[in-house]
Amino acid sequence: MALPFRKRPGVAVVEIHGVIGNQVRTPAYERLFDSIAQSKRYRALLLDIDSPGGSASGSEVLHHSLLKVAEGKPIVAYVRGIGASGAYYLCSAANRVVALPSAMVGSIGVIYLRPILEQLLGKVGVEFSVFKEGRLKDMTGFWRSPTPEEEGKFQGLLTEIYDNFVTVVAQGRSLEESAVRELATGEVFTATRGKDLGLVDDFGGFAEALEIAAQLGDARPRPLWVRPKRPFSARLLGRANSQQAGISLLANQFQRLMGGGFYYLEPSYLMGDYLGEPD
Repeated sequence: MALPFRKRPGVAVVEIHGVIGNQVRTPAYERLFDSIAQSKRYRALLLDIDSPGGSASGSEVLHHSLLKVAEGKPIVAYVRGIGASGAYYLCSAANRVVALPSAMVGSIGVIYLRPILEQLLGKVGVEFSVFKEGRLKDMTGFWRSPTPEEEGKFQGLLTEIYDNFVTVVAQGRSLEESAVRELATGEVFTATRGKDLGLVDDFGGFAEALEIAAQLGDARPRPLWVRPKRPFSARLLGRANSQQAGISLLANQFQRLMGGGFYYLEPSYLMGDYLGEPD
C-alpha cells in the first residue's frame, strides 16, 4: 500500500546548451538519457534546448537514446533560443515542442566540412607522398582538392544523410515527407513561422513547458535537473592557467577541423564549434 505522504515523481530536466559533440558531449548525454529511461524518479523528460546542432552522428546517437526514453515517458522539448539542425533533430523525438515566439528552429539539412591546404602546403614547400590501396582511400585528404568523381561520392553521402534527417522529422512530427522536403532547405525559422509549418506545437517559456511535461507524465511540476559529470580532463583544465587551457583547446579543435565531418549544424556556428569554450 502506497504511503499517503509519498510524493509523486518529478520531471527530469536536461539542458542541451551548445554544440552537439562539443559542449554537449555525446557519450555523457547518451548515458544520461539511458539512466532517465530506467529511473522511477522521473515521470517525464523536459529538454531545455539552446543549440545550433552539431555532429550528424552525435545527433543521431542522442536521438536514438531519446526514443528509448519516449517508450516509457513523455518528452517535451523547450527551445529557449535556438533549436536548429541537430538540435531540432532531437526535438523530433519529443511529444511536444514548446518555444518562445522569437526562438529559432529548423535548419533541416546537412553540411560537410573539411579543409583543403593544397595551396598553403605548396607555398611553404611541403609535399605529401601518399601510398594507398583503394582508388578513393584518400578522398578526404586535406592535402589536395577532390576529383570530380570524389565530389559525386561526397554528394551521394550528403543525400543519404539528408534523406535520413527528413525522414526523422516527418515521422517525429507526423508530417508528410513531401511537406518536410519543401521546408528542409537548411534555413532557420522563427518559432512563430515554425508553428505554421508544423515544427512547433506551443508558445511559452520554461514554466509552461514544465507544466506540459508534468501533465503528460502525471508528475509534479517539479524540475529535477540532470547533468553529466565533467570529465577528469575538463576538471584538470579548470585548474590550469587560462593560457595553457586555451592552447590545449585550440590544439584539440584544430585536430577536429583537420579531420572534417558531416554536420547537422547551422553554418554560422561552424567556427564556434571549433573554437568554442568547453563545458
